[in-house]
Amino acid sequence: MDVLLQQIINGLVLGSMYALVALGYTMVYGIIGLINFAHGDVLMVGALTSWTLIGWMMESWAGLPGWMILLVATMIAMVVCAVLNFSIEKLAYRPLRNSPRLAPLITAIGMSLLLQTMAMIIWEPNPKPYPGMLPREPIPIGGAVITITQITILATTAITLALLMYLVNRTNLGRAMRATAENPRVAALMGIKPDVVISATFIIGAMLAAIAGVMWASNYGTVQHAMGFMPGLKAFVAAVMGGIGNLAGAVVGGIALGLIESLGAGYLGKLTGGFLGSQYTDIFAFIVLALVLTLRPSGLLGERVADRA
Repeated sequence: MDVLLQQIINGLVLGSMYALVALGYTMVYGIIGLINFAHGDVLMVGALTSWTLIGWMMESWAGLPGWMILLVATMIAMVVCAVLNFSIEKLAYRPLRNSPRLAPLITAIGMSLLLQTMAMIIWEPNPKPYPGMLPREPIPIGGAVITITQITILATTAITLALLMYLVNRTNLGRAMRATAENPRVAALMGIKPDVVISATFIIGAMLAAIAGVMWASNYGTVQHAMGFMPGLKAFVAAVMGGIGNLAGAVVGGIALGLIESLGAGYLGKLTGGFLGSQYTDIFAFIVLALVLTLRPSGLLGERVADRA
C-alpha cells in the first residue's frame, strides 16, 4: 500500500507537468490546427533561462530566500519564453498559415531542432545540476513521502489551470479565442483580430511551458539542451489522449499519463518477473496512445469546439 500511494503521488506530480505542456499544444491546435513540435523545446528554454538566473541571483543577492529567487527566475523565464514563442509564430508559422498542413508541420520540427542547437551553443551540451531552492526534507503522508517541491508543483499547476480556465471561459480574450477557433473569418467580421488572438495563444502556451520547465528542473534536479524533447512528446500524447483541442481533455490526459507511467515504474518489474524494469516506462505512453486512438479516436473526452482555445 505504501508503494502504491507513493507511485500515485509521483504520478500526480508528473501528470501535472504533462498537463501544463499539453495545454499549450491543445490551445494552438484548437485555433489554427497546428501541432507545434517546438513546444517542448520552449519548456527547455524556460528551464535553462531560470537556471542561469538562479545562479546569478544566488551570487548577487545571496540574502534572498530560495523561494523568492525561484519565483523571480520563473517569472523572467515566462517572459523570455513568451517573447520566443511570439517570434516563432510570427516569423515561422504565420507566413505558412494558408499552406498545406505538411509545410508548417515540417517547419515546427525544424524549429525544434534549431532551438536545441541554439541552446547547445549558448548553454553547452553537458547536463547541469539545477539548484534546489525549496526545502528538501520529505514529509510523511500515509506511509509515503512528499516533498515541498512536489507540493509546490501540484499547487502551482492547480492555480495555473484554474486561472487559464477562467481566462478562456470568462474574459473577452477567452471569448475571442473561442470565436477564432470556431471560424476566424466570421470572428474577423465581428471585430476580432485573429492574428492578435493567435499571438496571444502562443504567448500563453509559452508561459505555461516555462512554468512546466522550471517545475521539471526543480523536481529532477538537472537541465540540458535536449531535456524538452521527451516531455514535449509525451505531453502531445497526453493532449491526443484527452482529445486534442479540448482543454479539460489535455488536463485529464496529462494526469492519466503521469499516473500510468508512475504505476508502471513501480510495478512493471513485478508484473514481468524482472524482465522489464522501470527504465522501460516510456513505452507506456505510446501503448496507451495506440489503445486510445483505436478504441476512441477522438480522445477520452473528445474534441469539443466550445472548449477550444
